[in-house]
Amino acid sequence: MSVEKDSKVSIEKVDTLVVGGGQAGVAMSEHLSNCGVPHLVLERHRIAERWRSERWDSLVANGPAWHDRFPGLEFANTDPDVFAPKEMVADYFVEYAERINAPIRCGVEVKEVQRNVGRSGFLVKTSDGVIEANNVVAATGPFQCPVTPTVVPEDAGVMQMHSSAYRNPSQLPEGATLVVGAGSSGVQIADELLAAGKRVYLSVGPHDRPPRSYRERDNVWWLGVLGKWEAATPGPGTEHVTIAVSGARGGRTIDFRRLAAQGMMLVGRTESFKDGVMAFASDLADNIRHGDTNYLSVLDEADAYIDRNGLNLPEEPEARKIGPDPQCMTDPILDLDLAEAGITSIIWATGFAVDYSWLKVDAFDEEGKPKHQRGVSSEPGIYFLGLPWLSRRGSSFIWGVWHDAKFLADYISTQRSYLAYRVSARRKIEGS
Repeated sequence: MSVEKDSKVSIEKVDTLVVGGGQAGVAMSEHLSNCGVPHLVLERHRIAERWRSERWDSLVANGPAWHDRFPGLEFANTDPDVFAPKEMVADYFVEYAERINAPIRCGVEVKEVQRNVGRSGFLVKTSDGVIEANNVVAATGPFQCPVTPTVVPEDAGVMQMHSSAYRNPSQLPEGATLVVGAGSSGVQIADELLAAGKRVYLSVGPHDRPPRSYRERDNVWWLGVLGKWEAATPGPGTEHVTIAVSGARGGRTIDFRRLAAQGMMLVGRTESFKDGVMAFASDLADNIRHGDTNYLSVLDEADAYIDRNGLNLPEEPEARKIGPDPQCMTDPILDLDLAEAGITSIIWATGFAVDYSWLKVDAFDEEGKPKHQRGVSSEPGIYFLGLPWLSRRGSSFIWGVWHDAKFLADYISTQRSYLAYRVSARRKIEGS
């Protein structure tokens, strides 16, 4: 880095600026350093801040410690098959950043990025001054803006919060809770509330339901050996399908029938709200059976892989037993008066949207989605990292983002070598 001054403003210059100091930014820094690319990482809060302050207290990683990590460092002082608590994950990235001597500057927010006029590079306005960069890597990840559907008005008389604001059961008022969304977050929160003695309603939409483990191998292992982490694009109609898998309670396969048997009230997809009554789709049974089909298909593929490769892994016939349909499936609740049901709070586990409003460049389509190929933007010099399906299914996961970062760092390094090319003295003489 260098600093140049003119009569008006002091401008810091850097070859590559990485925006975001989470798992994507740390991975990007490692590979840029390995390629000899001068760079700076800006993080508006602390390293891996979202793990610390934007998730519930009992959150754990969705994959075991042996898998959900970077290749260069194992989780210290923990069983490799443990699902690491969120603070341990955050501490891991802090340690990793120190280990690789990553040039991360915390407490600095990027306000705006614009392409320079008439010359290469970008002008970056931050909360700590102005920076010029030849390249900018947006490593802010997919979990930027909580999405809360505008279904229930604020004056409906119930507490409402997004799952990113939920911390523990003590936050909620007395009474029942409706959790909308049955992916990893929604199911874990609903299960925690049920265990805390609350009456819980869970709105279940379409989902895939992989086994947490099968025949002594975790789901992440099966995704690896079956080649599913490397899938380049989601299957037809599955772009937005929720994945119901969890590392909570030591890692257990999510079973909606079991949750119902424990007292959880399951309802279909949330549709509308009027005069205190919430309306649900009649799709609960179909959604759960679709999840069962997905679950059994993974077991089939796993069994075939074991047979084909002659592996000595114990059979697990109990895994194929599907329990009886609970009453909430056979006689579904389609309308629910929140007051009569005693529901005093709603948690919206309805996902996130990205926010690139700070990136004032021609790198987005009509819907505001990044235009890129494996993270290389349609705007030269702009790169994206950490997004779902950036290059493969694993792109937004800890280990996957590390490999995507390597590709981008190699690409940036190659581009720098082209720009560094100078015509040789001999060629200049011959051309004169």
